[in-house]
Amino acid sequence: MSISDSWLSLRNRLLARPEFQRWASVFPLTRPIARQRARELFDIVAGFVYSQILFACVRLKLLEMLSAGPLSVAELAKRMDLPPEGATRLLRAAASLRLVTPCADHHYALGELGAAMVGNPGIAAMVEHHAMVYADLADPVALLRGEAKPTELSRYWAYAANAEAASVDAQAIDGYTALMSDSLSLLADDVLDAYSLKDHRCLLDVGGGDGTFLISAAKRWPHLRVILFDLPAVAERARARFEREGLSGRATAVGGDVMRDPLPEGADVISLVRVLHDHNDAEVLEIIKSVRRALPAGGTLLIAEPMSGTPGAEPIGDAYFGLYLLAMGSGRPRTPLEIENMLRMQVFDPVRLLPTARPILARLIAAKRM
Repeated sequence: MSISDSWLSLRNRLLARPEFQRWASVFPLTRPIARQRARELFDIVAGFVYSQILFACVRLKLLEMLSAGPLSVAELAKRMDLPPEGATRLLRAAASLRLVTPCADHHYALGELGAAMVGNPGIAAMVEHHAMVYADLADPVALLRGEAKPTELSRYWAYAANAEAASVDAQAIDGYTALMSDSLSLLADDVLDAYSLKDHRCLLDVGGGDGTFLISAAKRWPHLRVILFDLPAVAERARARFEREGLSGRATAVGGDVMRDPLPEGADVISLVRVLHDHNDAEVLEIIKSVRRALPAGGTLLIAEPMSGTPGAEPIGDAYFGLYLLAMGSGRPRTPLEIENMLRMQVFDPVRLLPTARPILARLIAAKRM
């Protein structure tokens, strides 16, 4: 056993002793740490309840109601169609989570986190979507053992683990395409701030949904031609959106299956925005091979997604996406090093991890095709 392992064993035996816990909770030097750890542990235990409070706020549109200014408990109860006691209970719970804040005369206003949510509608869309996640995680042990029945998420994400993904019809992709669009709006600017496309002439976005990321890129760099590649039904939606945005002259949408069809050629930069973590390792290697074939020598590949081991956001990658992707039926979170090793196997060099404003949403890797 190594010295570090021996130290961990000793520490854990000490922390597990009730006598030590009682002492640490009253000793002046350890009391703040003990209280913080107790709060952190309780937050894990109570996390589902917190999530359901947030879900109720979103479902009842409480934060939208308060976006114009404070309202009384009576008025909020009326608008939410709740009895006064129920409204008061929800408001106090939401206030404890900093979603709302109490004011004078039994009024409530937006809290710090509530105001941030109002400014990012994609968060509310994800909260609504989590009803399926909670259903699929009702028995996490069965899910981990591979004994769970077909999940809601695997049906919702129609392309996941689907050998006939290209034949998925428009109705099947409506929900997830809209959700992807809402959530991509949060990180598109972060990615485009981290890597400038001013020296590129054509960007191909693989798995680009209805074009949210490409539209942001095209509007920022008017010289840039953009190509979207996604399932045929999704590409059709993107084509119509490009037309509405006035970009049809330099924006093209191509339908196909990345696991079966060659990627469009002509781009000197290709982006995979929240694509790789949806796929298993063998499929990721095939996607990277397809990108290598489509890129000219010296071309750039951009990979943007939440990654495992992100400092300060470790639970996002390994806890949230680890279980979410398991329920979806395809993919896993990866560290930047794991992705880099896959890229180097396919003659991408150099491979750089670029800083983004909000790595909790996405980290960015830029790699050159040799």
